[in-house]
Amino acid sequence: MDIPITRLQQPKPKPPDDELGFGQIFTDHMFLLDGVADTGWSNPRIVPYGPLSLEPATVGLHYAQAIFEGLKAYRSPDDKILLFRPDRNIDRFNRSAVRLCVPPIDPELFLSALTQLVKLDQDWVPHAPGTSLYIRPVAFACDPDLRVRPSHTYQFFIILSPVAAYYAEGFKPLRIRVEDRYVRAVRGGTGAAKTAGNYGSSLFAGEEAHKDGFAQVLWLDGVEQQYIEEVGSMNIAFVLGDELVTPPATGTILEGVTRASVLQLAQDFGMQVAERPITITEVLTAARNGLLREVFGAGTAAVISPVSELSYKDETVVVNNGQVGPLAQHLFDELSAIQRGLKPDRHGWMVEVDSSL
Repeated sequence: MDIPITRLQQPKPKPPDDELGFGQIFTDHMFLLDGVADTGWSNPRIVPYGPLSLEPATVGLHYAQAIFEGLKAYRSPDDKILLFRPDRNIDRFNRSAVRLCVPPIDPELFLSALTQLVKLDQDWVPHAPGTSLYIRPVAFACDPDLRVRPSHTYQFFIILSPVAAYYAEGFKPLRIRVEDRYVRAVRGGTGAAKTAGNYGSSLFAGEEAHKDGFAQVLWLDGVEQQYIEEVGSMNIAFVLGDELVTPPATGTILEGVTRASVLQLAQDFGMQVAERPITITEVLTAARNGLLREVFGAGTAAVISPVSELSYKDETVVVNNGQVGPLAQHLFDELSAIQRGLKPDRHGWMVEVDSSL
């Protein structure tokens, strides 16, 4: 699809790779699309990055009828621009859309918008190892209406941000608090959707944890508060003995793209892999018995985040002597190499962006 482009007349200065943080700098352009519940999406366009005009009564602001995604573009050593598994993010976006009564977007249009926007702003894709171009698609309800109901009109946009590591610590083990007071999701709720309200409800517990020196909270199930679910910004996995275990995607956690990739790579490495319910009691018992070898998170923003410590009520577990575990390191190295085009893409995960202008 040929998408109309209005170019920024004076491109913004690009920051050096070594000065990048996460999600605070934005490229020159963004993609926009208008949606109507009955007729779908129309008027695709790429315009200069800038503010959106919203009415104070906008439904998306009042009732959180908003969804989003997060994926990345990488620069290979031979200057190719590569997207990592965009089809998975597009599919999950549309599943979230259905759950939040937002009109789904045609996958071909979605991918075309992604690739054309990244192509236009390709000079913003950083070069240094550990950096990438973060891609944030968003859709939200636009009706000016204070009745609690799905909107009739919608706005979809994609913005881009050159980023370094999500955590300031970089690829270093993190301290995690296991949350035993607040809950993030329950079965039948919106836990499997990437929707704004899920993240808003997680902020208070996260801030309390930060004040006590923890990087994130690990959520437990919303009924018994025993079954492990996910960390605030990523899925979680445990190496118990010789087995890699991660909670199942049964409607209360995100079906992470990095999570799926980790499970595939671990099987490629010859590991035994299980997606099954796991309780915090099982994890603590395994730690006491010497069977808890590693804990790490997996997500688009941080890729792999090793965990050095789990704190639950009055018990603290130090994982692998506080060091990065061999599997976490191996997965991080392998995923990073595939994403940057340094190793063969045996599973067909990478999509090359035509960068010819």
